[in-house]
Amino acid sequence: MSYSFYGYKRPDGRYGARNLVAVVPTVICTTDVAQAIVRQVQGTCGFFHHQGCCQLPLDLKRVTDTLISLGKGPNVAGVLLVSLGCEGTDWQRIMDELSATGKPVEIIHVQELGGTSRAIQEGIDKAQKLVMQASGVLREECDISNLVMSIKCGGSDTTSGMASNCVIGYVADKLVDLGATVIFGETTEFLGGEHLLARRAVGGEEGPVGQKIYEIVNAMEQRAKAIGCDMRKGQPTPGNIAGGLSSIEEKSLGAIVKSGTRPIQGVLEYPQHAAGCKGLWIKDTPGREPEILTGMAATGAQFMMFSTGRGAPQGFPSMPVIKICGNPNTYTRMENDMDLNAGLIITGEKSIEQVGEEAFEKLIRVLNGEMTKNEAIGYFSAIDIHCLGPVI
Repeated sequence: MSYSFYGYKRPDGRYGARNLVAVVPTVICTTDVAQAIVRQVQGTCGFFHHQGCCQLPLDLKRVTDTLISLGKGPNVAGVLLVSLGCEGTDWQRIMDELSATGKPVEIIHVQELGGTSRAIQEGIDKAQKLVMQASGVLREECDISNLVMSIKCGGSDTTSGMASNCVIGYVADKLVDLGATVIFGETTEFLGGEHLLARRAVGGEEGPVGQKIYEIVNAMEQRAKAIGCDMRKGQPTPGNIAGGLSSIEEKSLGAIVKSGTRPIQGVLEYPQHAAGCKGLWIKDTPGREPEILTGMAATGAQFMMFSTGRGAPQGFPSMPVIKICGNPNTYTRMENDMDLNAGLIITGEKSIEQVGEEAFEKLIRVLNGEMTKNEAIGYFSAIDIHCLGPVI
């Protein structure tokens, strides 16, 4: 059986589920200007991060690369860059690489324009033109194999590994079998279960993909040890522990269930776009929502499927986030934030397969334009870029 959705075709041949103009500060110093533009111009979204200056060269490149990948995302129809003029990120490379995709790209420089008020006015005018241009793009039918789904769990409890993660794993397997792409991360939450993932790697545990999985887990653990403490109280979180998860190993075993059962094709670095990737892939990310959602949007995912037990309500500006809740009590309390009740598995009213099919039908509707609950209430502003070194 073939499946399709109606998406916005981009010049590079990919299809978006949303048709937004991204207003992108190239440095934290221009975030207020970018926010003012987004507030005024409908059809825009903002990537309001906290980086771009006084960082190590490695991280300045990492921020530049991530902003490029975000702008390349298929849900983005055009880009307005908001530059200060003296930032550490490479605004010229961002503009050149995004322009090369065929998307319309504009830029304003706050210092050159003479300050905040003039930059806001110029930015509103440019954003308006980009939105008017994007508004003429119509949806076209495309095969499901054009889809990139990102997945995550957050606010986890014991029901996450027993229900909502299982539902996402079911959907992940189905999409991979249909020729689509699935990306999962949260390297911290591989700890104690990394050998299970490495065994699923293409080429086996001793092959390059299997060894890369071990490498990113070891590097993450060493970063924590480098400052003289372990991860306890950070992972698992106090909420995880209150929800019945006793250790990071137990949390990991539940978390990796959402990746399904198919072979792992490779490992992406945090800023990398997933162009050309097919099947199931890992992206090396932390577990905290602002950083991982940014990293997953940077893969070029049209949407995210997000498992939660205790209730995590936030989304992302350019990427719809479908919340699958494994805890029936949480779903009842937070129904206006949760998109699907996987708690019915816990109560015995439905099977994993039944809720998995409901989740699949839901994702098709979201791809075709149905809003997720966090989109409808505008709960998607908390984003950030994961960096490795200190602010200096």
